[in-house]
Amino acid sequence: MKRIHKKTFIGTALLMSLFLGSCEDILEEQPRSIYTPEFFKTERGVLGGITSMYAHLRYIYGQAYYYNATETGTDEATYAQSADQNFLVMDLSGQGEITSTTSRADVLWGISFSNINTANGIIENAAAVGTISDALIAEARFFRAFDYFNLVQTFGGVPLDLGSGELKFNTNPVRTSVRNTVPEVYTKAIFPDLQKAVEDLPVNPRVTGGATQTLARLYLAKAYLTYAWWLENPNNIPTYPEAPRTDPDGHDAQWYFQQAYDVATTAIDNPGPFGLQPTFYDVHVGTNDRNPEILLYADHTETSEFYNGGSLTYSGGGAPDNFAVWMMTWNYTNIRSATDPNWTNVISSVQRAAEQHLGRPWTRMAPPIGVVENTFADKTNDSRYDGTFTTVYRGNWPKGGVTADVVYNANNLPVSPGGAILTFLDEQPETPINYPDGAGKSNVGAGELPGRSDFVIAPEGISRIVYPGLWKMGTYRTDNGDGLGQPNAASTRPFNIAKFSELYFIAAEAAVKGATGGRSARDLINVIRARAGQWRYDNNGNTIKIEDHSEEMVAATPQTIDVNYILAERSREYYAEGYRWSDLVRTQKWEELASTYRICGVSYGDHTPQTITRHIEPYLYLRPIPQGQLDAMDLDVAEKAAYQNPGYN
Repeated sequence: MKRIHKKTFIGTALLMSLFLGSCEDILEEQPRSIYTPEFFKTERGVLGGITSMYAHLRYIYGQAYYYNATETGTDEATYAQSADQNFLVMDLSGQGEITSTTSRADVLWGISFSNINTANGIIENAAAVGTISDALIAEARFFRAFDYFNLVQTFGGVPLDLGSGELKFNTNPVRTSVRNTVPEVYTKAIFPDLQKAVEDLPVNPRVTGGATQTLARLYLAKAYLTYAWWLENPNNIPTYPEAPRTDPDGHDAQWYFQQAYDVATTAIDNPGPFGLQPTFYDVHVGTNDRNPEILLYADHTETSEFYNGGSLTYSGGGAPDNFAVWMMTWNYTNIRSATDPNWTNVISSVQRAAEQHLGRPWTRMAPPIGVVENTFADKTNDSRYDGTFTTVYRGNWPKGGVTADVVYNANNLPVSPGGAILTFLDEQPETPINYPDGAGKSNVGAGELPGRSDFVIAPEGISRIVYPGLWKMGTYRTDNGDGLGQPNAASTRPFNIAKFSELYFIAAEAAVKGATGGRSARDLINVIRARAGQWRYDNNGNTIKIEDHSEEMVAATPQTIDVNYILAERSREYYAEGYRWSDLVRTQKWEELASTYRICGVSYGDHTPQTITRHIEPYLYLRPIPQGQLDAMDLDVAEKAAYQNPGYN
């Protein structure tokens, strides 16, 4: 993938806006080149600006470079065989350094500030229109807080003044900038906006996918939790701009942990139209997208390129497409089987298809072995491993035009269409796998076990080139017909951003940190774990499975829960959804939990795990200010160095 450099000017307006159909329950989009003060003084302008705030999500969520910045280098992901420098440097394992020019957190910086300025314009001018409700203005307040919260977690203190004063609408490019401190960003922008959003947003969404009171409570609780950790600073991680770890309003960390608990449990008790799905599988299966567990998503559609925000037939990999899941999809199309027992005619038995288990391979990111062996250790009771990964690759050669009734596979045994061609085993087998030297018959280095027609790879054999795929975010379309569909197109599924389930995790984490109330951390986590024990479908077995293991899941929960257990549960629940870097940074557990990992190499047939060491220094807990921002400012060398986060100069 090519890296595209773009200079970023704080305060410039978003280049595409969307207009809201006043009589519809969907967001109707029309392009507009720029916003002006006069535009925001009309009802049409305010509505268009509000709708644009939903569109800006597509430039961040599902954008694979930013996705990489949220996952690679954590205990959930490392670089894969085809990774370029965008991915290698984020791993912090000697493949390059994160700098102001290599960090892909630049995606967040550029898009967020444009949207913040749009929010400023709406909030500043909407009251003058006279016909804009408080609820509509609250949507702008939510998104301004949302963007500032993402920015302050990623970069530390960021500017509240974009050129016209703090939280004011700016219409001219600005070549100077001053960063506010972390406490200022929280107490002047994030908390007031979210508190007002909780008051004014509706319980039921105004439009499908619209902001609600429950969504605002989720982010308010999460902001309180994150700020509480920042105030406590248990491992003495540096902040920037330098500021005392004191709250301007006089509260201590414990007060904010309690606020996080109270707001999260209030949202749980007053869910509105939201709630947990009955099974983990139901949260992620493509037929159930936009379900009531999802509070916010960056939306896409397969019915219209205009409303989708990109082509429905092909994508080169760029925003606003949703192409993040490609990164953790290995090239399963290299698997080979034969149409005859003598293996004289070899075919690709698992072809690229627009289907949730498959999709478009890019092989840029891979799960370390510890994810399979440790994070998802319980694969019998806990449904989340089966509902997260593709571990069985099934033959689909007839859809690609090959007419063979069966193919010959491992142990020269026949496999019918839909049968297992390659399986990633849940555990190490007692019988040693007969792995080939190099690629072997399977062409991907998979092995054989006696009596099995599928090629197999055990957890200890997972490598940077062959690994389980990411089913939960996989391609889903209804227009495939009898063929392979459009696997080269970006995903037309929504990219989930916020879930009702996280309220339980926020409250549980706050309880671990001393917050009190009617539910203990164990009580809260067990709601999630009990749901994880409910099975209705064996995803990789491709069969109905009605089993209830909730009692076993609850019984296995430790009586005393610590932060590491919360983080392990978060990884099981939200694996590879873009949460992990911020989770480890918030709790200051990044170095402890992700400084080493195990994985096999980059060649087919390499099944020898290596232990890799990462060098996670304290300064890395903040991402660098993007070079494009530094280049755009009219500051001297010393001033630019002072603007940059320490360690990146």
